[in-house]
Amino acid sequence: MTSIRLLAPLFLLLFSTALFAAEWTMFHGPDGNNRSPETGLLSSWSEGGPTLLWKIDGIGKDSAGFSSVTIQNGRLFTSGNRDAHSIVYCFDLDGNKLWEYDNGQAWTRSYAGTRSTPTVNGEFVYDFSPFGELVCLKVENGEKVWGRNMLTDFEGENTTWGLSESIRIDGDRLYCSPGGKQASFVALNKRTGETIWTAPSLSEKTSYGSPIIFKHGGLRIIATTYAKGMFGVNAENGEFLFRFRHDHRNDILCTRPIYHDGHLFLTANTFEQVGQGAVMLKLSVADGKVSLEEVWRNRGFDNLHDSVILLDGFLYGTSSEYRGGVFMCVDWKTGETRYEAARSIGKGSLTWAEGLIYFLNEHGDVLLIRPNPERYEVISRFSLPEDGEGTTWAHPVICGKRLYIRHGTVLYCYDIAR
Repeated sequence: MTSIRLLAPLFLLLFSTALFAAEWTMFHGPDGNNRSPETGLLSSWSEGGPTLLWKIDGIGKDSAGFSSVTIQNGRLFTSGNRDAHSIVYCFDLDGNKLWEYDNGQAWTRSYAGTRSTPTVNGEFVYDFSPFGELVCLKVENGEKVWGRNMLTDFEGENTTWGLSESIRIDGDRLYCSPGGKQASFVALNKRTGETIWTAPSLSEKTSYGSPIIFKHGGLRIIATTYAKGMFGVNAENGEFLFRFRHDHRNDILCTRPIYHDGHLFLTANTFEQVGQGAVMLKLSVADGKVSLEEVWRNRGFDNLHDSVILLDGFLYGTSSEYRGGVFMCVDWKTGETRYEAARSIGKGSLTWAEGLIYFLNEHGDVLLIRPNPERYEVISRFSLPEDGEGTTWAHPVICGKRLYIRHGTVLYCYDIAR
């Protein structure tokens, strides 16, 4: 018994150290590919789902929230509406609130609630409100370091459902898409908020997606979406590299491009009206200039909620309007649909860890799916408690052997350690 008592504190120390070491610092994770490095996770769930460790009921008040969570050094960040204010929250990993910050006017129009997910980087955390308030706060206490309104500063026009981009940090730079008359895309100093460079205006609104960064043909490229499609700029100086028009319904382009092996994938919810669906583009670079060549289209793969993931040469995700939202597997190289789920599971969001896809549909059903190009294979499923209100559009996060799911003003934390 003595040896057990001596080992117990050591086990707790190692366990807590592992939790604190785990990080999910920006939307879709530290690498931006929506893959969690966690191992030692449950390979299936009981009928009621994994164990609920805790929940926070009161992230904001009386309205849905669509912001996901980020985690660093034992602190969790998210945001939500409270009355007419957009609030940034910081919690510990037991769900206790450490501080909050008022980031200005709340989005109370259609689909009320916060949209973007805070980005945490070292000693700072950054929040982007639906009305363009970009703020840098101290992680320790929420004290404001700097702030500026991106719509005002760059003469931008807001989108129909509010700015939803989760900003990207790369080195000492912060990247953002104001979509204004003065600039389509900007790089700021992350410590001061000062403008480093601007990319030329497209005379179009920004969209709802977030940027990606990749290297190709000797260039470091940022690709992101705008109201009518996708564009790319040189990450070093903001030089415009390419623009691709991709018409879609109501300018709702939410899904980020996916880059792999010299190609860019883009999709939007266009099936019923415009019919563009998904497209694959080949990038070529000559003399520092980028050209795009269309490789294939798949009109049925009309994803809406940035819920497509590339695994071992295949794209997995749901359609939007096509067949009411079915889970699909599409060949990366050819665009061939390998299968469609037998019945609709609805639109939703997803993430990946230890070989499995965690899918959350907009009705609060959570599915554990084995990515298999031959057939649709659901291992386990459960439904969230009926605490939250509205659609479940916040993306799930796996960090520290825990599954975090946001539904409206409620955040659930599940134990998924094996």
